[in-house]
Amino acid sequence: MLREKLMAMIDARTDEMIAIRRYLHAHPELSFHEEETANYIAQFYEGKNVTLERNVGNGYGIIVTISGAKPGKTLALRADFDALPITEETGLPFTSENPGVMHACGHDAHTAYLLILADCLIQLQEELAGTIKIIHQHAEETPPGGAKGMVESGRLDDVDAIYGIHVFPFFDAGNIAYRSGFSMAGRTYFKLGIQGTGGHGSSPHMANDAIVAAAYFVNAIQTIVSRRLNPFDTGVVTVGSFDGKGSFNVIKDYVELEGDVRYMTKETQALIDTELHRIVAGLEAMFGIKATFTYTADYPPLYNDPQATENAVHYLQKGIGDYLQSVTEADMVSGSEDFAYYLEKIPGAFLYVGARPKGVENAYFNHHPKFDIDEDALPVAAKAVADIVLGFYDLE
Repeated sequence: MLREKLMAMIDARTDEMIAIRRYLHAHPELSFHEEETANYIAQFYEGKNVTLERNVGNGYGIIVTISGAKPGKTLALRADFDALPITEETGLPFTSENPGVMHACGHDAHTAYLLILADCLIQLQEELAGTIKIIHQHAEETPPGGAKGMVESGRLDDVDAIYGIHVFPFFDAGNIAYRSGFSMAGRTYFKLGIQGTGGHGSSPHMANDAIVAAAYFVNAIQTIVSRRLNPFDTGVVTVGSFDGKGSFNVIKDYVELEGDVRYMTKETQALIDTELHRIVAGLEAMFGIKATFTYTADYPPLYNDPQATENAVHYLQKGIGDYLQSVTEADMVSGSEDFAYYLEKIPGAFLYVGARPKGVENAYFNHHPKFDIDEDALPVAAKAVADIVLGFYDLE
C-alpha cells in the first residue's frame, strides 16, 4: 500500500529530519534576511525531479512543484523558515550561532519536516496524481509577511487547497489540534506621536503636557473592548511601548506610544479601527495637542475553511493509535499568523502539532528565549501531512 510505503520512508528518515532541524536551529536568520537558509533549502532539491522557483513574492520565498504521473488537483503545503530577534537561552548543544537571533517559534522544525516529506513524495511521483506545491516561506514573523507576497505573485492561483501546521508546546507530541472557522487573531500595529509644548515642572500653565494626554489615551482605549465591543466577541488593544522618559522637573513636549490590536473577525477589526481613530481625534480637541497616528493592518484573522478542516480531521483518523494519540478541537488562539493570507484566497486549514518537551509540565511558550520542542513532533507532523496528502488525492 502507498500509505505504508510513505510512512516507512518517513520513519527511515526521522534522524535526518532531526539533523536538518538542528542545523537550521544553529543558523537562524531574521525575516527578509534569510539568504543562507533559502540557499540551504534550494540545495536540498538540487538534482531532484521538480520545478523550483526562488525569490517568490517579496523576499526569499521558494515554491517547489512536484508533478504526479497522472493529471489531477493541485495541493499546496507550506512551512516558514525565518527566525526571531531573540538571544537564545536554551543551552542546547545546537544553540544559535548567530548572536541575538533564534529559532524561538519552531520554524526550523516546520522546514525540516516538510523537506523530508517533500523528498519522499518526489520519490513516489509515479504513484501520485495531480500537482503538489511545496511552499517554503520567508518572513512569517515580520509584517507585511512573506505569505502576502507569495499570494500576490500569482504562483498559487491554480491551487485547489492548502494546508500548514505549527508546533506548539501546549500539549505533547502525538497530539494534533484543529479549529474550524475563525481560529487565530488578526493583528494591527499602531504608533501614536503626541506633540505638546514643553516647559518647567513648576509652571504647567505655561506648557502643554504631552504625558498627560498620552496617559489619557492609554486609559481611554481600554473602553473600546469593555464598552464598545460585543461581550461575545474577542478583541485586544495593547500599548506595549510608552516612550516619555525625561527629567523629573521638565514637562515633556513629545511622547510616542506603540501597540497592537488583535481581533477574530473583520467586523471587530473595523469597529476597533473606528474607535481608535475617534479617540485620537478627541485627544487633539481635548488637550490641544498635535497627534500623528500610524495605523497599519498586518495580518488578517485566520479562517480555516470548514470543509477543508473536516476533511483533514477525517484523513488524520488513520493515524490514531499509530503515530497519533488524539485529534481534538482547539480554542481560538489570540496570536497571529500570516498563513491567513493564503486562506483568504484558497480553501484550506492550519493545524497545531503538539511539541511539549518530555517531562515538562509548563513549557516555555513560542517566542521565549528558552523555547524548545520535543523532536518527536517532527515525524508526527510529516506523517500527519502525508495522510492529508493521501486523503486529498484518494490514495492509499
